[in-house]
Amino acid sequence: MNSEAAPPVDLFLRSAALLLLTMSTAFASDTRIAVAANFTDVARKLAPLFEEQSGHEVTISYGSTGKLYAQIEHGAPYDLFLAADTTRPARAEKEGLAIPGSGFVYAKGKLVLWSADKGRFSEGTDYLKNGISRHLAIANPKTAPYGAAARQVMQKLGLWPSLQRKLVKGDSIAQTFQFVATENAEAGFVAYSQVKGWLGEPGTLWNIPSEYYSPIEQGVVLLKRGKDNPAALAFLEFLKSDVARELIKKHGYDT
Repeated sequence: MNSEAAPPVDLFLRSAALLLLTMSTAFASDTRIAVAANFTDVARKLAPLFEEQSGHEVTISYGSTGKLYAQIEHGAPYDLFLAADTTRPARAEKEGLAIPGSGFVYAKGKLVLWSADKGRFSEGTDYLKNGISRHLAIANPKTAPYGAAARQVMQKLGLWPSLQRKLVKGDSIAQTFQFVATENAEAGFVAYSQVKGWLGEPGTLWNIPSEYYSPIEQGVVLLKRGKDNPAALAFLEFLKSDVARELIKKHGYDT
């Protein structure tokens, strides 16, 4: 009897997904994907490209990473989880909710301070210290990685305690962006990708130095429910394609 080592999980998934991605529509299936709110605009453009290329169908649910993870823990029928961090995908693997070795970083996010008003501030640090008269929007640091990054920035500047009374917290980075876009908050910590996709006036932007907060690496993982789903495996591989990576970069992320 010949004895051979089992192929690496990543190699197996990659090979299977490449095959499934090229199948005809006669073998098409559908997949349900949980996607972090900051990635909404990109996912809405990736999905039709994937469907046209593969013949599969995609249903996407958006929300804060923390809330999506809670749904997954309670049995929500998702096949893939595109988080705004790598902590929860790794936790999903550890807790037996996802396929070990299936995860990877699909995007690296950037945090900015943004106001819908043109000329609201000339320099972000001074504005945070002295210029805020009303509300400053952030995503909930407990459930949204971009909110956690915003808290790190304010802690770095020594402003976290003094700004508490002016903070308004969104359930997700999408709601946080809406607070600022509708001027219910005069400024807020949002994802650079959201500002890139904004169709209104450019407003005022501060590109926060990357050393002010931990890298926002966004991880995807194949959940247990999707392990035998051709559409889920194909979408996982599609995220690594040149087409997907270029679209992700175009929307303000690193890959």
